[in-house]
Amino acid sequence: MTPAADRPPHRQWRFFVLVALGGAIGTGARAALAAAFPGIGGISWTILGINVVGAFCLGLLLESLAHAGPDTGRRRALRLFVGTGVLGGFTTYSTLADDTARLLDVGRWGAGSGSAVLSVVLGVVAAAAGAWIAGVRRSRGPRGPRTGDAR
Repeated sequence: MTPAADRPPHRQWRFFVLVALGGAIGTGARAALAAAFPGIGGISWTILGINVVGAFCLGLLLESLAHAGPDTGRRRALRLFVGTGVLGGFTTYSTLADDTARLLDVGRWGAGSGSAVLSVVLGVVAAAAGAWIAGVRRSRGPRGPRTGDAR
């Protein structure tokens, strides 16, 4: 039998528990927001906002962790808990797909396809913005621009 530390991350119980716990937190937050702010005219603007905010946070997190060092120890645990768990549970492209299908089923092609395209495009832009901000923060460090940085 292989020691637990030698198994890939997806086969280690501690990481599985971190993802499950994070997913429960993210899903609970999403469900609470969706219940508090229901959709208007068949379009869930709350879900759109959740997906965009989640994409931004994921871009920020992953870019920050990528430059902090190898994906081991606390960095891996943070990535799996927050990135895969919390943000994976918080964002929901399955709800986007279901909302889109419902709008298309009733003949609201503009609203259905428009909200789907808008969500994907804004999600990509938000993830890129999060990664960019993490890169800018890293290059400036805690005390402003680093001396000798090539600009």
